[in-house]
Amino acid sequence: MAVFSKGSKLYSIFNLKCPRCHQADMFETGSFSFNKPFVMKDRCDHCNQNFMPEPGFYYGAMYISYIFTGFFSFSFIALLHWGMGMSTATSFGILIFIFAIFFVYIFRLARAAWINANVSYDPTKV
Repeated sequence: MAVFSKGSKLYSIFNLKCPRCHQADMFETGSFSFNKPFVMKDRCDHCNQNFMPEPGFYYGAMYISYIFTGFFSFSFIALLHWGMGMSTATSFGILIFIFAIFFVYIFRLARAAWINANVSYDPTKV
């Protein structure tokens, strides 16, 4: 099975699909839409998987987002500052610009990773 094919966790996470059926989208709008960027569906349109199993379920997603953002920031600044010789201010300016564009996607990616850690793919629901 390919790493990013239907049936794998990475397919569901990076395409923001339901972790159980891999059919329906988890969010109402597209990844780069700033119209309702944090609104997540309550249930899957296809298999009726509950995306909000309990209050506070997605607190763990904050840690995933924090770890991803921290490692990316360190690597990015190291590449620009030490690897390419840019100034610290320029490196951080570019980093802030990138996060301003991708903050909604990072938020959604962390939530998708968290629910995929707790819900298994069920091929019978396809």
